[in-house]
Amino acid sequence: MKKLFLLVVFAFAVIAVQAQSDNKGAVIDFKEKSIDFGDISQGDKVEHTFVFTNSGETPLVISNVAVSCGCTAPAWPKEPVAPGATGELKVVFNSAGKMGKQNSVVRIYSNASEPIEKVSLISNVLPRGK
Repeated sequence: MKKLFLLVVFAFAVIAVQAQSDNKGAVIDFKEKSIDFGDISQGDKVEHTFVFTNSGETPLVISNVAVSCGCTAPAWPKEPVAPGATGELKVVFNSAGKMGKQNSVVRIYSNASEPIEKVSLISNVLPRGK
């Protein structure tokens, strides 16, 4: 009897886990995760708009966007992104005071199945006039 009870409990647990994995919740899918601007001159500002889709089944809510340095400024949708809808994350990188290879990482915090996503702006900052 004890074995039968344990078997029934195990079966319910498997069914519950399977049911949760079928519910996709919010899923953020970026069209691209990085952009490489190549060589830019020191002091240049470059920007890119990362397009994403909520391919999940519930609204996507971006709670915060964090950058790796003050040289990068993000703008993101403050309203929920409906299932199947697209949104845009605009990021501006200011190369003032920077030199050499730069990889500005932007972390996106949301209610998606992967709660932290990353995108990046890559550039090689050269002295002005070169």
